[in-house]
Amino acid sequence: MAVEPTSVCYEGNIVPNFQFYLEHSEEHKAMLQCVQNVLPGEFTRIGASKSSLDVLGVGSGGGEMDVHMLSLLQSMFPAVPITADIVEGSSKLSDNFKALVAKTANLQTIPFDWHVMHSGDYEKQVKAKGDIKKFDFIHMIQMIYYVDNLGETIKFYQSLLKKNGRLMVIVEAANSGWDLLWKSFTNELCTHEIKEYRSSAEVIACLKKQGLKYDEHPAPNSFDITECFNPSSETGQRLLNFMTAQDHFHESFTPEIRASMLDLLRNKCSTEKDGKVFFNSDMKCILVHG
Repeated sequence: MAVEPTSVCYEGNIVPNFQFYLEHSEEHKAMLQCVQNVLPGEFTRIGASKSSLDVLGVGSGGGEMDVHMLSLLQSMFPAVPITADIVEGSSKLSDNFKALVAKTANLQTIPFDWHVMHSGDYEKQVKAKGDIKKFDFIHMIQMIYYVDNLGETIKFYQSLLKKNGRLMVIVEAANSGWDLLWKSFTNELCTHEIKEYRSSAEVIACLKKQGLKYDEHPAPNSFDITECFNPSSETGQRLLNFMTAQDHFHESFTPEIRASMLDLLRNKCSTEKDGKVFFNSDMKCILVHG
């Protein structure tokens, strides 16, 4: 039974805006610090007495985080074969990921299975096939905003875990700047790929409802958005484009909405230090037990 794909996400202007944001926000650096604190202990337990290790990345983007995590796992279990399945909705970001793997020498022994599709289509494909591959470690980093049904998505991917496996969800923290911005302007912002904004609060409520065991770890971060308040700054405009998921921030909203958003960004979502405005982009790393 063939699965008809839905349109893939993260194409067009969103990809360069995303890359620009990553360069300015140091988000991956903050995530990396968190996973380096958390994952060695988790991997030690997950990999104990295993003859092989299977990893699934969902919404892996350009693969920067995956390469670090796979390299860590491989360094801890050098004699154990590892497989990596990757689900990513953007063909451009998937190509970036493949190029990164090609120039990372230690990953040449890991077979990658690429699924360039929305996570919902991967779920349909797996269920249609019936031959369900299970995984020791599944990660979903900054992607739960794009799924149609949060509860069903978590339930499905948690069901793919082997015994003692872990599902790692990294998401924006409740009461972070992102949470305040997107929930304050739901009607204006949840109109494109993101239909319903979710922070760690929604993920944890979902896990509790399903009776799943989980652990939480903070991933603090902030970044300089001072340029966002200078209408002639290209850097500020590009950051605002990404933060509001628009092609053109200034053309997408009325002057009143723009002013309200900028006021919220400065006074509720950020702190000021030495004349600069730092946006609260704290994240949570949530580990769901298999």
